Amino acid sequence: MDRLIQSKARVAGSKQVLRALGEGTLATVYVARDADPFVTRRVVLACEKARVPVIETDSMVQLGRVCGLQVKAAAAGILK
Repeated sequence: MDRLIQSKARVAGSKQVLRALGEGTLATVYVARDADPFVTRRVVLACEKARVPVIETDSMVQLGRVCGLQVKAAAAGILK
């Protein structure tokens, strides 16, 4: 999570993470444990396909705050 906090090159939200994975621009992905499994499953499967490491975080609230958002985030990623 420290790398995500320090990184200015990041994306937040499952749609943006999936888009960036498709473009091959992510180095690491973070998913929240308390997020809807339907959402996180798609992200994790896309990460496996793209061979991008996945790190779990405690909550969507925490992940959103780390990304500078005032809303929850199910997923976030660090750009290459």
